[in-house]
Amino acid sequence: MANHLSSLKRIRQNHTRRLRNKYAYKSTKTAIKKLLIDKNKKQYSIVISMIDKLAKKNIIHVNKASRLKKKLSKKILIS
Repeated sequence: MANHLSSLKRIRQNHTRRLRNKYAYKSTKTAIKKLLIDKNKKQYSIVISMIDKLAKKNIIHVNKASRLKKKLSKKILIS
């Protein structure tokens, strides 16, 4: 266990940020699943925005965001 106050604070910050990132990622995954079921084009732009925000905050890699958006566009816009 850490002894310095700064390392204790860093542990608390990491925990809070991990939970925040996990919530954002999980809510995006849920939105993607709902989009694939409903195939609503209005919802599509919201999900794309959520994916872009995750990539901007480095929660997911930029290439993964690109792959997700490509996969969604194939399934939503073509059908």
